[in-house]
Amino acid sequence: MPLDLPKLNSLGLPKPVSQTRVVVAMSGGVDSSVVAAQLAEEGYDVVGVTLQLYDHGAALAKKGACCAGLDIHDARRVAETMGFPHYVLDYENVFREAVIDEFAESYLGGATPVPCIRCNERVKFKDLLQTAKDLDADCMATGHYIQRKVGANGPELHSAADANRDQSYFLFSTTPEQLDYLRFPLGHLSSKAETRALAAKYGLSVADKPDSQDICFVPNGNYASVIEKLRPGAAEPGEIVDTEGTVLGIHNGVIHYTVGQRRGLGIGGLADPLYVVKLDVDAKKVIVGPKELLSTRVVPVREINWLGDEPFDSRPEWRIAVKVRSTRPPREAILRPLSATEAEVELITPEEGVSPGQACVFYDPDSTRILGGGWIWRGQ
Repeated sequence: MPLDLPKLNSLGLPKPVSQTRVVVAMSGGVDSSVVAAQLAEEGYDVVGVTLQLYDHGAALAKKGACCAGLDIHDARRVAETMGFPHYVLDYENVFREAVIDEFAESYLGGATPVPCIRCNERVKFKDLLQTAKDLDADCMATGHYIQRKVGANGPELHSAADANRDQSYFLFSTTPEQLDYLRFPLGHLSSKAETRALAAKYGLSVADKPDSQDICFVPNGNYASVIEKLRPGAAEPGEIVDTEGTVLGIHNGVIHYTVGQRRGLGIGGLADPLYVVKLDVDAKKVIVGPKELLSTRVVPVREINWLGDEPFDSRPEWRIAVKVRSTRPPREAILRPLSATEAEVELITPEEGVSPGQACVFYDPDSTRILGGGWIWRGQ
């Protein structure tokens, strides 16, 4: 006689809903608010947690960033509406050390960092996840648009059903151990309109709240002003030169430029447009050239997090698809492991504007599964 296995609840756990505690990471936005409300309505023992990641007072005047003071207030109101406890944890020091300082150093080094990935990796899915376990939660849920599916070898990470909302680029560094504990209840929805409809159904005050567009500690997308505050003197002027070293103009700080930039160079009057092709931070030089110099075929990647079933370096190469920017669709590529954590990615069709500091995320070309990813670490 086969043993009767315990029935799994909607979160895939073998416990009655009422006895299943879920910590929901609440940013104050509509996505995580809907996750918390939905789970509370289903009868789960929900605990909402919001992280205060940087100076609360400075944030109060700014809406539309994920962890500002008004957002903490919004998260608390959702918890009150749905009747579950809500806590605000001060993670300012952790956030500065794990995310902001590296962001500044990376930018000063001529890279184009993606701090949201580091925040997920080093704060939300590390310290906050441990806090959830300390609260005796059975799992932690977030409002990310990504899917967790259980395969033959355990939990797998898959792209969201809505390609326009998919956040897999920002979550490639999620480890198998973290994935075992995490849940993403919105990943199967086909549009953001569905999420807002659910928020209205639950009577949440954030139903029509705009999506955040900025990195939470970078108001109006002005990276350079943040770097100048963090590292006074960083915006020292220097020369704009072509690839032969000819001086074409003067800039007011390397931190104001990114690889691939065309506008705002202040060197008009040329027959053909020029683009930033390299930043020489030590020499304080912005190097410009024609668009074709931005084209990259071979991308070196390190700090690889591998989510495939077979060991990463068990094959000489993998046929995959990759994203080298969050806004671009996956493109066909060949992944060649150099070690357990380093590789070379060959793009079948060269891409423009591949920049150190960006992530390179690996996808199964024949399914929606994310196979991991790593960090692009030097220009060609």
